[in-house]
Amino acid sequence: MKDYFDKYQRSRLIKTNISVVISITIVLFLLGILGFFVLNSKKITNHFKEKVIITVFFKDKAKLTDIKKFEKKIKLKKEVKNTRFVSKKQAAESLKNDLGEDFVDFLGYNPLQNNLEISLNGDYVNEKKIDELAQNWKKNPTVADVSYEYYKPLINILNQNVKKLSFWIGVVSLFFLLLIFFLINSAIRLSIYSKRFSIRTMQMVGATKSFIRKPFLGKALILGFIGATLAILLLLGLLYFFDGYFVGMNFLADYKLLLMLGAIIYLSGIGITLISTIFATNHFLRMNSEQIHF
Repeated sequence: MKDYFDKYQRSRLIKTNISVVISITIVLFLLGILGFFVLNSKKITNHFKEKVIITVFFKDKAKLTDIKKFEKKIKLKKEVKNTRFVSKKQAAESLKNDLGEDFVDFLGYNPLQNNLEISLNGDYVNEKKIDELAQNWKKNPTVADVSYEYYKPLINILNQNVKKLSFWIGVVSLFFLLLIFFLINSAIRLSIYSKRFSIRTMQMVGATKSFIRKPFLGKALILGFIGATLAILLLLGLLYFFDGYFVGMNFLADYKLLLMLGAIIYLSGIGITLISTIFATNHFLRMNSEQIHF
């Protein structure tokens, strides 16, 4: 009978520990996702901002050497990320493929212009800065026009949404921190609840509070570490997926950020688990003989 009871207790303890680890893993994984977006918010928004293309069209009389000089000059500017020269012949071929017919043969000439596609660094993608750059580029004698009107609404929407996103990330971060604490605290209290009679027995033989807490804190440290490790592995798997989906972002290549995020998850998991264990053990240490049976 005693062996059966011991096996039952061990089985119950294992199930409780597993449920605690799963709870810790889930909430820390969610915290990791949130932390990832907080730490990468600027990088993610800049990724989309840098998709905005400004097109500089050149006059027909502009020499190729002058165009190359212009391109070389603006490449040195801190605002410019990339440039791509598109000849009028390349532009005609691209349009021909889009239309499905040869409009050059129909018209008898190529009406398109040599152009330079320019993408800016994300920090400079706003209407005021682009207007300023466009006006300067138009002063060059080889430039016929600068076009980005198509992207103006997109630029404004992006910048407005970045401000809104920053606010809501702050709100959600606070909510998640509270949620994580309560979820882990509940799981830890449930785990310690199953040991309430052992706590009472140790009190009755004169054990100090710190002595009683010690094994629970040690166990909490291990469970918090395991939960944090599993959460980090899940997060790395998610980032691997993101790297394949968002080409060019290279989330896994930023080792400093990954180390920072890992440290946050470990400190949160272990720290919250230890704090919850202290609160939970204190709760049961304060119980009288009647309360401990409920």
